[in-house]
Amino acid sequence: MRGRVYFPFLALVLVSSSVFSVVALSKSNHKFLDKIVSRADEAVKSIESIFHKKIVNDSNAAQPKQWAVLVAGSNGYYNYRHQADICHAYQVLRHHGIPADNIITLMYDDIANSTENPTKGIIINEPNGEDVYNGVRKDYVGKDVTPETFLKVISGDIRGLKGVGSGRVLLSGPSDHIFINFVDHGAPGLLAFPNAELHARPFLDTLLDMYQRKQFAKLVLYIEACESGSMFEDLLPDNLNIFVTTAANAHEHSFACYFDSNRDTYLGDVYSVTWMQDSEKEDLTKETLFRQYSIVRKETNTSHVQEYGDLSIGKLKVGEFQGKAKAPVASNGRTRVSPLLDAVPSGDVPLAILRHKLRRTNSSPESAEIQRKLRGIEKKRQHLKDTLRKIVLKATEDEAKTEFILTGRLKLTNFSCYEELVNAFSQRCFHLPKNEYAYRHLFVLVNMCQSSIPKEVIIRSMDEVCQPRKYTGII
Repeated sequence: MRGRVYFPFLALVLVSSSVFSVVALSKSNHKFLDKIVSRADEAVKSIESIFHKKIVNDSNAAQPKQWAVLVAGSNGYYNYRHQADICHAYQVLRHHGIPADNIITLMYDDIANSTENPTKGIIINEPNGEDVYNGVRKDYVGKDVTPETFLKVISGDIRGLKGVGSGRVLLSGPSDHIFINFVDHGAPGLLAFPNAELHARPFLDTLLDMYQRKQFAKLVLYIEACESGSMFEDLLPDNLNIFVTTAANAHEHSFACYFDSNRDTYLGDVYSVTWMQDSEKEDLTKETLFRQYSIVRKETNTSHVQEYGDLSIGKLKVGEFQGKAKAPVASNGRTRVSPLLDAVPSGDVPLAILRHKLRRTNSSPESAEIQRKLRGIEKKRQHLKDTLRKIVLKATEDEAKTEFILTGRLKLTNFSCYEELVNAFSQRCFHLPKNEYAYRHLFVLVNMCQSSIPKEVIIRSMDEVCQPRKYTGII
């Protein structure tokens, strides 16, 4: 560009000098003079055109591109709501003008065409809602929905995802804005994926690396998971240009909502449907992130919605991350139902689904079968709690200390110990992704680490208590 600018400019100077020389030498030769002046005018126009293009290009470069990564970290039909949330988020972003090429989606994709789904190929996120599955571009599905894939996507690791899914990653730059929405189960210091867990430290390390490599100007995270605040509390610095809101604080459940008796499952999660319904009715070029956070925090009274990171980003408009186009009214005149009317803790969803079925049935055989399933779930859950008690008692050899560890809630700071114990517990005792109820009791491992019990002693206790595995499917 510089060469192109300097050459016409030099030509103009030379032509202008020639013009003045010619005028001085021969004022009578008007035709020759007119020709020279004409060429000078063309040179000036060329320079103006080039400078205009440069100004326009610089202006475009200054406009941040908007990118999004959407993740549903669960599978199984009873977890319908997680993929419904993410499909809905995809539609919200598209309706507000985020290009499909700038949205990367990770979801197991086993819900829309599940044999349990009475409306094949259709997913809804609220009662009588519109299909949110149609048109969703799914980049990574099934076994490709992993913590490793997610971290490679957001860090822009094209080579690392060669041959995996669509292979698409964030191609963002230093002036761009990124929106990440994650929905699934959680536990202290981790987010669940279908076959593994994403721990807080590697996630934050990746975010820090992205910041240092100038992959974004601003980054916003919306996290729907139990105990999701534990991923960021006292961990995320306030100087990385990252703003986070979570569905729950560091030690409480997030809540499911909208039980559908036709589909026999919950359609959404309170925090998620609340922010999306807000985005669908507000002018996102005027509403700030902090305003949306305040609305969601007020309306999500089932848990304590939190914010972390650089809170000054909350002054920016929601449209800077979710799109600035005016979206069509999603409800089509419907009166929306409050998600709070039937909200239940996320971990209680499997039992709540069965209890809904039990209340609805008029068949004695069906009623007996449902009650048998309920007893089975309760029995498996009790077995898991009994196993944990045995592990703790064997490791501490102290009844009083065991009781404290099983009931207390110590703050997680010893991450290396905790991460190793989580992996050991999942390998030796209950594979966490297949026994989701176990996530609700990982605070026990936190307490053991924070109580300075040697991790080698704890792992040896697991080996003695847990072999062989007795149960799977503890939900």
